[in-house]
Amino acid sequence: MTDSGFRLKGSVVTTILLEIQTFSLDDIVFHLKEKIDQVPHFFNQAPIIIDISKMKRGITIDEFDVLIQSVSALGLGVIGWRCDPEALPVWKALVKIPLLPASKARAITTSTAEKEEASPDVVVKTVVEERLVPQTTKVITKPIRSGQQVYAEGDLIILNQVSAGAEVLADGNIHVYGALRGRALAGVKGDVEARIFCRSMEAELVSIAGNFMLSDALRNIVWKDSAQVLLVDDSLEIVPL
Repeated sequence: MTDSGFRLKGSVVTTILLEIQTFSLDDIVFHLKEKIDQVPHFFNQAPIIIDISKMKRGITIDEFDVLIQSVSALGLGVIGWRCDPEALPVWKALVKIPLLPASKARAITTSTAEKEEASPDVVVKTVVEERLVPQTTKVITKPIRSGQQVYAEGDLIILNQVSAGAEVLADGNIHVYGALRGRALAGVKGDVEARIFCRSMEAELVSIAGNFMLSDALRNIVWKDSAQVLLVDDSLEIVPL
């Protein structure tokens, strides 16, 4: 990526944090749209917080208003903003969205097929809130067809296949006793111990606690074979079974 002076932090279940270091509207919108286009379901109608705490120069109220409008036009909902409490802008009272305190969420990096050469000002991370996860189990016996979405508050066990275009999500683990061809997101509320198990790895996307990997990367590790997905030191690992 080029130096656009911002950080983008996102989550599948919580909020996206847009951390701006150098204001360049075109670059911010370009890289934000690029990330949304990569996994649109992750960011569809997602809430977003704009953080100007680390800006290298000030930002005017007009620039801030245009930024909010541009981000909203991408289908994201701006729910608040953050700023260094020691350097609050003089126009803070004119902003209609609420000023939020610093987040205590945990930041984790995104897995890709190859590590990208990115400038220090452009880093893509995922923000996951740490929560207690209820351990209930949902068992599905029928195939999950394209366009369907299944969610479990605890573990999710599927005794059939997950078709391409389908999505399965669980606060806990996901077990697929068939081909996993769609998207599987485990630990969606921050359970870093969650895992994904499948009999045939053909997924479009797999995710543990917000860390995700796309099919292009999976093909280079294990494909059409049994596998498990786990999180080790904030990085996804795909292990053949």
